[in-house]
Amino acid sequence: MAVLGGAAGSGHWFSALALGVTLLKCLLIPTYHSTDFEVHRNWLAITYSLPVSQWYYEATSEWTLDYPPFFAWFEYVLSHVAKYFDEEMLNVKNLNYSSPMTLLFQRFSVIFTDALFVYAVHECCKCIDGKKAGKELTEKPKFILSVILLWNFGLLIVDHIHFQYNGFLFGLMLLSIARLFQKRHVEGAFLFAALLHFKHIYLYVAPAYGIYLLRSYCFTASKPDGSVRWNSFSFVRVLSLGLTVLLVSALSLGPFLALNQLPQVFSRLFPFKRGLCHAYWAPNFWALYNALDKLLSVIGLQLKILDPNNIPKASMTSGLVQQFQHTVLPSVTPLATLICTLIAILPSVFCLWFKPQGPRGFLRCLILCALSSFMFGWHVHEKAILLAVLPMSLLSVEKAGDASIFLILTTTGHYSLFPLLFTAPELPIKILLMLLFTIYSISSLKTLFRKEKPLFNWMETFYLLGLGPLEVCCEFIFPLTSWRLKYPFIPLLLTSVYCAVGIMYAWFRLYVSVLTGPPVSKTKKQ
Repeated sequence: MAVLGGAAGSGHWFSALALGVTLLKCLLIPTYHSTDFEVHRNWLAITYSLPVSQWYYEATSEWTLDYPPFFAWFEYVLSHVAKYFDEEMLNVKNLNYSSPMTLLFQRFSVIFTDALFVYAVHECCKCIDGKKAGKELTEKPKFILSVILLWNFGLLIVDHIHFQYNGFLFGLMLLSIARLFQKRHVEGAFLFAALLHFKHIYLYVAPAYGIYLLRSYCFTASKPDGSVRWNSFSFVRVLSLGLTVLLVSALSLGPFLALNQLPQVFSRLFPFKRGLCHAYWAPNFWALYNALDKLLSVIGLQLKILDPNNIPKASMTSGLVQQFQHTVLPSVTPLATLICTLIAILPSVFCLWFKPQGPRGFLRCLILCALSSFMFGWHVHEKAILLAVLPMSLLSVEKAGDASIFLILTTTGHYSLFPLLFTAPELPIKILLMLLFTIYSISSLKTLFRKEKPLFNWMETFYLLGLGPLEVCCEFIFPLTSWRLKYPFIPLLLTSVYCAVGIMYAWFRLYVSVLTGPPVSKTKKQ
């Protein structure tokens, strides 16, 4: 990683940051890992042991292959390295197999592929406006951004404790964003198209890419008021983008199209039978909706308005992945969540077209698409908040208003990930790492914008400080009460509902800034 040093002519500090976080990841190797560890081990076994025609049909394990084909091929490549560590991990019938060498391979594979994320951060630093740079290295926006991204608390615990491969995927996304900032539009489109065929969750932000590329690349000029010059449309550029996306899609889906297996692949990618919410509620609008329904049902039972025999047995607070019916409020369908998501996304997309603000306007739209999908999507995983947190980091070092929104979003979003690490040995690790990251983020951004108004008002400060008592209540007080047996889901409910308020507030503030911001008036090519 030493070759990544010297970003923005700053010597070797970037290399030191990257090396430091890599060493930390190595220290986290023995920590707890979730069922995702077995998920990816099973995918290694499937892609190594079976022909391509069986990859999306294999169901020996409950953790069937449900990522797009590029990720399957990624596992296939890894499996041919894994065989030199422990070939037993590549046996499809060895369910829940684990060994010291399996652990080492899986952990090091995540660390190694994070090199792409490090490179992407390096490229993003080139896109940051350095006008606010202080005299000291630690006060420079590029340095602060590097720390916030490379040492991101959420990414560390999700990938290197809980266990996933988000690092290189976010690397692809950040690199595609950097290429759009650098006006390398086709390359940015190629990277994003490839990303979609690695993990389809990034479809959430596809509208931002589509509209921005059409508006800023396919139309080559704007009028003085910022509106598009319709006669500047370039068919050649549209064709180049279309061929790029088509080529990537053909490479990914072509083999399964030839095998007549596309319906099977798509059935694995979009399993709508999983229910509105994940086992642990993501802190979004539906968490608030569920909590309100639960509160109304309790009140209804107390007032004897509701019949206890009519209360659905499949409780939404059971902690299981399942479908359930709301008791008082209308039950929510996948179509309803799709409509809500589209309604939430559309204003930001319209602004991107009618009030263009350059690459930074695209970035704001991308974040709003990610947040809107997180707030209103179907069966949203709590880890999806990183899809908004990481790109928001780029805005946080340029404007005080964006820094304030970022700090509220990232602090609340990161805390909402705490229940992922529920074993006792990880408790001090997650608390210490989050405190270090949060204190650094707040102090560095306050220093960067010290000449402007405070980043938080009294209400925001009070809310963020409330996370401390919430953690004490959930981790230390609740386990000592008699409620822990009768209502074991209460800590998760409190965490999701409290964090949902902060994330929705950050989403609302960012939306206001986008809707009220002036367009960038340009007559030259964008």
